[in-house]
Amino acid sequence: MSVKKITVVGAGHVGATCAQLLAQKELSREVILVDIADGIPQGKGLDQWESAPIEGFDTRVSGSNNYESSVGAEIFIVTAGIARKPGMSRDDLLKTNAAVIRSVTSEIKRLAPESIIIMVTNPLDVMAQVALETSGFPRERVIGMAGVLDTARYRSFIALELNVSIEDIQALVLGGHGDTMVPLASYTSVSGIPLTQLLEQDRIDALVERTRKGGGEIVGYLKTGSAYYAPAAAAVQMAEAIVKDKRRILPCAAWLEGEFGMSGIYLGVPCLLGENGLEQIIEVALDNDERAALETSARHVRSTVEALEALQ
Repeated sequence: MSVKKITVVGAGHVGATCAQLLAQKELSREVILVDIADGIPQGKGLDQWESAPIEGFDTRVSGSNNYESSVGAEIFIVTAGIARKPGMSRDDLLKTNAAVIRSVTSEIKRLAPESIIIMVTNPLDVMAQVALETSGFPRERVIGMAGVLDTARYRSFIALELNVSIEDIQALVLGGHGDTMVPLASYTSVSGIPLTQLLEQDRIDALVERTRKGGGEIVGYLKTGSAYYAPAAAAVQMAEAIVKDKRRILPCAAWLEGEFGMSGIYLGVPCLLGENGLEQIIEVALDNDERAALETSARHVRSTVEALEALQ
């Protein structure tokens, strides 16, 4: 292992699942689960550690109600905040979660000023910006988990539609993590075969729409919570790319500084992830409709940032 310590902030469903996956993959020597709820991170951390002899991992998992045990952690996966409930948009979470993220990020800056932050808390794009501004970290070390999850949902729906292996599907979803995300059919293929040769346009459109509503579909089923298995797996895939310096190209929320003609905003774009966090943003060619959809998504993110500023 090249990383000694990874901290997961928030011991709810997403955070606890992240901790378990990090440990099972042995991505660090130690995983710390932090939450303000007394006993919850300690209990879940101990339970996960007790699974180590069965699962065969040596990563130590423990829980804490403070950040002191996270001194020097190389990566923080931030899941803290309230989750969506039925009828609640991601933007409804705005004011409460922004306050949580400011507090969390201040602690990260104090105890691990060289760390990399992977933001999971919704509304994702805006919370990543809050963390960037609060920490003062360079953009390379504050990255949002959005596109990996959105792309996974898109790929999973395509696999069901075509009855093919998930391993053979390549896809790309850009834009904000919300209903204005932009699944790109032009960059979607199955074993190199363009999706447009395998499905009629109306079926592709239906899959795109289901992807956009993917989070809400799960909220509708669960009634009192939101998705956590796939979001946790997505965040851990990003962490793995960083820890192992895999230089994977994954769609993530990144702070744009002129890429795609946009600046001063977090938006889902193709990112090369390695040991330094965000190593490079990959600009891809978009047709007029895709460009327009990405700009619409960016406007929605900006409007949410403005709404947060108005609340302060």
